[in-house]
Amino acid sequence: MSRTEATADDPKSHSARTPSLRRRAGNADARARRAIKSTSGKTAASVALPARNTLTSAVKKTDLHQATRAQTLRDRARRVVADLEPPVELSPAVRQSGLSLETEKDVLDLALRIGESMVSTGASVASSTTAMLRVGRAYGVTSLFVDITFTSISATIEREDAPITRIRVVALRSPDYSRLAALGKLVSDAGVLPLPNALARLDSILAQSHPYRRGVVTIALGAMAAGVAILVGGGIFAALVAFGTTVMIDRTLRWMRNRGLPYLFQQALGAAIATGVALVLIRGKEYFSWGQLVPPSVVVASGIVVLLAGLSTVGAAEDAIAGFPLTAAARTFEVVLYTAGIVIGVGIVLDFGGRIGIPLNIIVLGTPEPPWFLQMVAGAVISAGWAVASYSLPRTILVATGVGALAAGAAKLMLSLGFGGITSSFIAALFVGFLAYALSEKLGVLPVVVTICGITPLLPGLAIYRAMFTAVESNNVLEGASLLVGAAGIGLALAAGVTLGQFLAAPIEGEMGRWQRRISRRGRGSRA
Repeated sequence: MSRTEATADDPKSHSARTPSLRRRAGNADARARRAIKSTSGKTAASVALPARNTLTSAVKKTDLHQATRAQTLRDRARRVVADLEPPVELSPAVRQSGLSLETEKDVLDLALRIGESMVSTGASVASSTTAMLRVGRAYGVTSLFVDITFTSISATIEREDAPITRIRVVALRSPDYSRLAALGKLVSDAGVLPLPNALARLDSILAQSHPYRRGVVTIALGAMAAGVAILVGGGIFAALVAFGTTVMIDRTLRWMRNRGLPYLFQQALGAAIATGVALVLIRGKEYFSWGQLVPPSVVVASGIVVLLAGLSTVGAAEDAIAGFPLTAAARTFEVVLYTAGIVIGVGIVLDFGGRIGIPLNIIVLGTPEPPWFLQMVAGAVISAGWAVASYSLPRTILVATGVGALAAGAAKLMLSLGFGGITSSFIAALFVGFLAYALSEKLGVLPVVVTICGITPLLPGLAIYRAMFTAVESNNVLEGASLLVGAAGIGLALAAGVTLGQFLAAPIEGEMGRWQRRISRRGRGSRA
């Protein structure tokens, strides 16, 4: 028998449990009486109050939970949509460099003189600003602020006691690519080179003489004009006449420049000389049989390209894209003004020729279009000529020669495929900019020099002459203005193509430096 069965059937076990059960029942009855007695003097409201408080607390907890959940959802949505950090620090705090006052003054002087020299020798404002910031950072100055306009440069180093500010005026702007290359090397060596040595090296760069005599520059400009004559369809005799005409223009303008003639009138005078030679060639056809050997339009176009080569079209476009609208507007106005000088010079001489009875049928080229190979050779000669005229170093001249040949070939290819003049110029300039910036570091040359020399064969000299000839011959100002706008479109296409080529080549050349990225962000406005 199991223990359970024995307990249930045993009378003794049942009688033993009875007192215990009775005690438990009595205790429960006593607790019930005490509860009734304690609530007998209270109202129903006082009895229900704890229950109501409990309910209110539960509702509050529920509302708080829902509010917290809504706030969490809003925070998540804000993180998805909003940018938590500004792309550009609007007002950065002053960061002390820990340098002495005299050292900071020397760094400011070095950076300011480098920037002024770069702008004067042909660099864009974006490149000059980047160089100045790099120099300051290399020597420990962390709060350097730079502002470059078309005619002046100001730089400030912020300090806790008082800022240091200096201003320099850009008095001269003339392409000098040998000095520009030396300045670029100095910027690269900043930080490694002690500060006193850097200042001494800058003095040496600014005091050095040109690598070529002025007579060599004149010959280079003549060779450049001869290359243009070949490129636009002239023969060997046209190239020789273009060479001689450009030499005469350069020596005349140099003489007038030394006597203070403004550059606008220098451009007009140079274009007038080239057009005057063309009128002489037309009149000489009555006595000599050189009409087909020396097309007058080729001579004029060659002279115009030489005059256009010195204008800062690429620099204006680069400054505009990089976020320097004031300087870009000033450069653009300068380009337009000096191009207008060329147009005025051509127009005056053409009008004079018509009044004295010289027939103005000088727009037709006298020889068939040269083959591709000859056009590429002409492009190489043009680029090499301008590189020498701008005092480029020998390595840069070799690179520019090759890029100029490829630019002429690319433009010819685009035209043969049916593209228009503006589109062909843009694609060729895009190729030049990409190639120059992708290979500049490996070849040890400045990309800006290679690009400017490389697009020189593509300058719209003949297009400008066609526009002025049409306006004078037919007295149709609107048609001439339309052709002139087309020539301006070619110039803008060249500048835009070079700048876009630089942007596309940046990932291949290497990641841009921190200071270059800072300058590039300015061109994108407030969007990061």
